[in-house]
Amino acid sequence: MNAMNDPKKKVLGRGLDTLLPAARATAATVAATAMSGDLVKEVALDHIDRNPYQTRTRVKEEALNELAASIKASGVVQPIVVRPLPGGRYQLIAGERRWLASQRAGKTTVPAIVRQVSNEQAMEMTIVENLQREDLNAMEQARAYERLGREFGLTQEQMAQRTGKDRSSVANFMRLLKLPPEVQTMVEEDKLSFGHAKALMALDSPEAMVKLGQRVVTLSMSVRQTEGAVANLMTPPEKHETPQRQVDPNVKEAERELERSLGVKVTISDKRGKGKILLEYRSLEDFDRILDALGAKK
Repeated sequence: MNAMNDPKKKVLGRGLDTLLPAARATAATVAATAMSGDLVKEVALDHIDRNPYQTRTRVKEEALNELAASIKASGVVQPIVVRPLPGGRYQLIAGERRWLASQRAGKTTVPAIVRQVSNEQAMEMTIVENLQREDLNAMEQARAYERLGREFGLTQEQMAQRTGKDRSSVANFMRLLKLPPEVQTMVEEDKLSFGHAKALMALDSPEAMVKLGQRVVTLSMSVRQTEGAVANLMTPPEKHETPQRQVDPNVKEAERELERSLGVKVTISDKRGKGKILLEYRSLEDFDRILDALGAKK
């Protein structure tokens, strides 16, 4: 069962469940929110300051433009959440995309729930709210968990309870922070997925992680192929002194294509159009992958 739908499991940070509307935004939701004591008002967009605790580093332009078009046609249905600042200004707590999209839509004001919260509450609410979204990349999530632990002294178990995630999931994300900076950048730029990054972490050295990460990106390797390549690096084949092969360039290119497709070492021996193809596997996973690729059944 999804933890968000389980009334027995508390998944929100301190006060977050009272900060945000429980249901998806409708006019009735906004009215009910106002009746419950929250102040919903139209706030000038240029009086709102960006949230300094925001964990998201990028906003997808296409999605933002789509939201702006919707707001231009129908307005902002779900209010953003802000807290008052001195001098008649406000600080954004939740709803950054709606705030940015409203500006693009040419709006001058946006409906907002105004709440009095401390710096600590604002930070925790923002981080937890973002972790419950689906559009943070793996590194953004990892840094958000790390910040919860560093700023509030939360254990992984406590972070899991507050965000509705499994503790093992929290641990796996936080392990990404041990990746070399070059690999973290590949993840941030969506060149490597969480699965790719998790596979690379099995390697012993940062240099090996970076080198294989670059190879994965260049060859567009799948997660399974990456896992196979990691296994091959961890258990390299025995070296034998053999004369250097003289390989036709076309045959060499065919070897590379098969290696990229299967994720294992491939050697082609060709003599006048006849020969053999040698596939070297170093794990049962390699073996299964080869069988799948060849359409064979075990």
